[in-house]
Amino acid sequence: MQVVWHLPAAENLCSTNSLFSICLTDQNSDHVLCIEGERQALLRFKNGLTDETNRLNSWVDEERDCCRWVGIVCDTSTGHVHRIHLPGPDDHCNFEDYGTPKEYEEASKQRLKGDINPSLLDLKRLKHLDLSCNDFGGIQVPKFIGSLENLKYLNLSSSNFGGTIPSQLGNLSELHVLALGSFHNRFVPIKTNTWNMQWLSGLRWLHHLDMSGVNLSKATDWHQVINTLPYLVELHLSNCELSHVHPQAPSLNLTSLSFLDLSFNDFNSPMPPWIFMLTNLVSLDLSGCNIHGIISSSNYSFRNLTSLKFLYIYGYDFMNSPLLFEELSSSKLISLYISSCSVSSLLLNSLRNLTSLRSLDLSYNQLTKKVPKSLGNLCNLREIDLSDNHFGQISLTNLLERFFDCESPRLESLSISNSELSSPIPYVIGRLSSLQKLYMTDNRIEGSLPDSLGQLSKLNTLDFSYNSMTGVVSEAHFAKLVNLNYLDGTGNNLTLRLQVANWITPFKLHFLRLNSWHLGPQFPLWLQFQRNLSHLDISNTRISSQIPESFFGSFPNLSYLDMSDNQIQGTLTLSGIPSTIEVLVLNSNEFSGSLHHLLCSDGVKQTRDLNLGNNHLSGVIPECWEKWPNLVLLNLENNNLSGEIPRTLSSMSSLQFLSMYGNIISGSLPSSLMTLSNLKILQLGRNKLVGNIPTSIGTKLTFLRILNLRSNNFNGTIPQELCYLSHIQILDLSRNNLFGNIPRCFNNFSVLSGKETNSDAQFSFYVGFASFVAIVGDSFVTKGREETYSSILPLVMLLDLSSNNLVGHIPNELTSLFKLKSLNLSRNQLSGSIPEKIGDMKELISLDLSLNKLSGDLPMSLSRLNFLSSLNVSYNNLIGRVPTSTQIQSFNESSFFGNKLCGAPVTNSCVLVEVPTQNKQEKREEHGIDMGLIITVVVGFVTGFWIIVAPLMFSNSWRIVYFRYLSKLIKIRGL
Repeated sequence: MQVVWHLPAAENLCSTNSLFSICLTDQNSDHVLCIEGERQALLRFKNGLTDETNRLNSWVDEERDCCRWVGIVCDTSTGHVHRIHLPGPDDHCNFEDYGTPKEYEEASKQRLKGDINPSLLDLKRLKHLDLSCNDFGGIQVPKFIGSLENLKYLNLSSSNFGGTIPSQLGNLSELHVLALGSFHNRFVPIKTNTWNMQWLSGLRWLHHLDMSGVNLSKATDWHQVINTLPYLVELHLSNCELSHVHPQAPSLNLTSLSFLDLSFNDFNSPMPPWIFMLTNLVSLDLSGCNIHGIISSSNYSFRNLTSLKFLYIYGYDFMNSPLLFEELSSSKLISLYISSCSVSSLLLNSLRNLTSLRSLDLSYNQLTKKVPKSLGNLCNLREIDLSDNHFGQISLTNLLERFFDCESPRLESLSISNSELSSPIPYVIGRLSSLQKLYMTDNRIEGSLPDSLGQLSKLNTLDFSYNSMTGVVSEAHFAKLVNLNYLDGTGNNLTLRLQVANWITPFKLHFLRLNSWHLGPQFPLWLQFQRNLSHLDISNTRISSQIPESFFGSFPNLSYLDMSDNQIQGTLTLSGIPSTIEVLVLNSNEFSGSLHHLLCSDGVKQTRDLNLGNNHLSGVIPECWEKWPNLVLLNLENNNLSGEIPRTLSSMSSLQFLSMYGNIISGSLPSSLMTLSNLKILQLGRNKLVGNIPTSIGTKLTFLRILNLRSNNFNGTIPQELCYLSHIQILDLSRNNLFGNIPRCFNNFSVLSGKETNSDAQFSFYVGFASFVAIVGDSFVTKGREETYSSILPLVMLLDLSSNNLVGHIPNELTSLFKLKSLNLSRNQLSGSIPEKIGDMKELISLDLSLNKLSGDLPMSLSRLNFLSSLNVSYNNLIGRVPTSTQIQSFNESSFFGNKLCGAPVTNSCVLVEVPTQNKQEKREEHGIDMGLIITVVVGFVTGFWIIVAPLMFSNSWRIVYFRYLSKLIKIRGL
């Protein structure tokens, strides 16, 4: 999308508000010196800044005339400082503004940082302050700026301010331009906010207002406040979290408004009628605002916007309307962006009158047919984007026929990516002589690459990656591509066959990806002439020869290099690795020898990703990791490396992925390894490591998601501290010499128990300027066989403690790991019964409890494991019937061998033991009540009552005799 962002240039601003003479001032004039107090104020302002590249080297005490300093303009009559103009390098704020990562890195260093000193208040006549495109680290916009009462131009945009915008800025009553937009850094999203916008009401002379990216969700009064700014020409409120668009308001008092950007807010309402009343609008951007439709009325129509030249609409199905397209056809549009609006091919005929159109974006729609000839003046069109449509039934020749018919086509940019195309690229593509950018990625394009592409001398970007192209590519395909700097042909089965051995390319590339091409077997020497390369991917290209010694020295700007999946031979004695390289991927080749020269030579590296896995490297891993302090990913797996784990790994505090799997590393786990507190993946399996598993793994490496220590010689018990690894999703301690009980606290694993959702669906690692999604792999035993997982590794949930000497019962707490997919406790000495609630682990796919000493019945809850595809309980002491379910009965009998089980799928049938019939008397004697005993007790009670108690109640003489006798007994006992 081409975004219109029309911030007035300083010179233009000055010419409209009486600053013209100042802007044209000759800064070399020596008849006026700056005022001493203002010079001292500027020096104090400089002292508060961090200037890494010494941009302000002219701001020194020895230079008495501050009017000659960089970024300072003074009044030629009075010497007062009128202007501070210190934007970031070249006014470029975003990574997209730069051709290479190195250029962006260098530009980032030139950004001013630090604090803004209030000494600026001593510049009483300051009218222009521009600190845009710098980096102030999230500090709040200083309140004192609101006291610079003569300011007419204030630009603090894209400078990484944070907090609340001070309402004191509303005191700048002379302000014409206020740019506070896009404060947040794209990597560290610190977002500014304001509770209301009433403070803007005092800025009556405001012409330009940009608050894009500022959180205005609480500022429900924005509509009323904007209506108090009658001279407003440009309004940018993109991505401000606005939710009220005030659809009931009939109009705005903004007759001068020419540029309106409300994109990427969530209004959730119909199109507000007042927009159609802004008859002077030149540019309108309503992309992604969740607008439902347009009120049907002749008063609310695009026809009212007679000055409109730039229209950006994204994500509105209501735009798939012949009526709306007819309205647009009557406009004088230069740029039309209608993306993701369900537009069909039939509607394009309605745009027949757009003869001024230069840029057209119809991506993410429902187009199926060729571009109609009636669509405006196609021969004058400069840009067209037809990506993400459905052109599977037509050929590229037919799709673009109207452009090929133009006598002098002016098309500069053509995008048809991901549009189901399958036909070959036509030879007539070479007729598009003005073409500068061509994108055809992610289709099913077949056939060969036409050499007519080599005639497009203005082409600078060519991307036909991820298609099904075959055939031979030669020098002729690049003959006149002198401006080409971006070439991506990855994912095709093309063969580069050169006619000249020492080919000197006509182009100087910045970006090159040829993954899956046939470039080998010899190393392509022509690459060494591409000295501007920053990104190079020649993985899986059948290269088998050695890398030239001078290879790395040919690319001083290289930041990304992938030569994996070849058969490249030789030792890694390469030198001259550029300090700019961030990603170095050399895995799956035939490299041999020591790592020492590669790792320990030259200076400190900026590399974030180093992948040397699956080679034939040998020798001790050297102790020089202090030269690689920025590593995020380190992969040395499946080599022949020996010795102990280096202590200097602790120098890499940013490390998140470490794999030394499949080597012959010995010794114990060093304490220095436990300082890598950012580790997410630790793979040390298949080595010769010994000793206890350190308790500090659980207390220090708390971000671990994968811990693989399988096939080593660890002994001792499983530390209880491992239960602190709440993010763990793969824990493999199998094939060691561990003993003791399984910790009962494994239910603390939050991800495996489902208490915590893993927000990272992929293993993403921050490498350089973007989140680099690394496809990492690991091998585990599931379903009874060893499997290697890579792309789906983030989905694996596994606990493997097999082949140790663990004893005791299986803890009931394990059954609360509801998200676990594979549980392997086989080949231990576990006893007791299988937990009754094992059926609660409903996501289990593989369960192996074989070769233990388990006893008792198989829990009936096993029948609830509907996803179970592998079960092994063989060679235990289990008895009874096998539970019945479709899943369990589908398993092979071998899953139950070595037990005393019966019932399908076991061949032993369960024998029903019948109990002999008993007569009623036997049942009464065995199970009934003993009536004889009851009768005897009752008779004895009645007899005793009438013989002893009754006479005492009814005979006076009996009572006298009884109590005399009782009295004698008491006296005798008292003696």
